[in-house]
Amino acid sequence: MRIRIVDAFTDRPFAGNPAGVLLLDAFPADAWLQDVAREVNHAETAFAHPLPPGGDADWALRWFTPATEVDMCGHATLATAHVLHSTGAATGTVRFAARCGILTATAAEDGTITLDFPTSELVEEPVPAGLAEALGAPVRSVHGTSAHIGDLLVELSDEAAVRGLAPDLRALGRHSGRGIITTAAAGPDTGYDYVSRCFFPNVGVDEDPVTGSAHTALAPFWSARLGRAELTGLQASARSGLVRTALHGERTLLTGRAVTVIDGELLTAP
Repeated sequence: MRIRIVDAFTDRPFAGNPAGVLLLDAFPADAWLQDVAREVNHAETAFAHPLPPGGDADWALRWFTPATEVDMCGHATLATAHVLHSTGAATGTVRFAARCGILTATAAEDGTITLDFPTSELVEEPVPAGLAEALGAPVRSVHGTSAHIGDLLVELSDEAAVRGLAPDLRALGRHSGRGIITTAAAGPDTGYDYVSRCFFPNVGVDEDPVTGSAHTALAPFWSARLGRAELTGLQASARSGLVRTALHGERTLLTGRAVTVIDGELLTAP
């Protein structure tokens, strides 16, 4: 069985966010899917299988962290679309049926892939007691997000504060369902509009290198502040990656690149 490791939201190997990708004939038992994701040990492993023609979607898609299944994942969707297009299994726009609804991925001639995801609602909340201490930085504002991501969006004072975070992950996990998105406006002349880092200790991912789903909340947050629908975000993890966002009301477009770095064989079948 073919298994690939794809670096997403980057155009070069060993950057962006790595995801495992397996194309299957059907989904086997959940325990096997979780075992594979635990073995791959990246933030997410994507499993997809083709659907009968004539329906609302072309492929069924699921995502697992090393600890659990998640409702939505951007970088592993980008990685899956990259595999489908690079192997000739799909062309143009691919429709995925996932736990969060129908998602699409459209490949452009320049090699970029654009994902169409639901926009997260944002609800401003009081700063929870202990959050600043868990992060190790003062908090400017806090917003809750939609249930399909379930994160807390936390605005910090500036880009340096985001880059310098060294949070207490155990304490941080008490403040959100899935995790914490930290963000701030970009510094001058950076080539991007805002910066972020994302921590998901509750699903077994201490820091996610580049989080597509988080940008469905970051896009409306920063579009409202900067007055533009189209923006570029830098996720400033050690691996780093760029996500171009375009806000279209209830939908957010996420555009990036991907590169396959490992193409091998999984010897243990379901």
